[in-house]
Amino acid sequence: MVEAKVTAIEAEMIRIGLWQSDPLAPDQYDFQQAFAMDTMAFSQWLQFIFIPRVRDIIQTPGEFPSSSSVGAQAVREFDGTSEASELVSLLSEFDALFR
Repeated sequence: MVEAKVTAIEAEMIRIGLWQSDPLAPDQYDFQQAFAMDTMAFSQWLQFIFIPRVRDIIQTPGEFPSSSSVGAQAVREFDGTSEASELVSLLSEFDALFR
């Protein structure tokens, strides 16, 4: 269920043009704020931090956190961006998996 949701999130990011081919600069990984808001865009955080961490937990297998708020953050980040509405829905559905 989680793996299918994260795969759908990645596919939607690619479909709407939020997936970047260039890697991040190494210093962008030195973030201090939630969702790495101090060093990268939310879409970059999804691609380079969130999706790899979720996949790592699935493969390890590790323990997922007791809650998630990526959907709530997506609502804030993509407010007024109609092309991101499906992505926001998918991220909110991801959050719902941990309630």
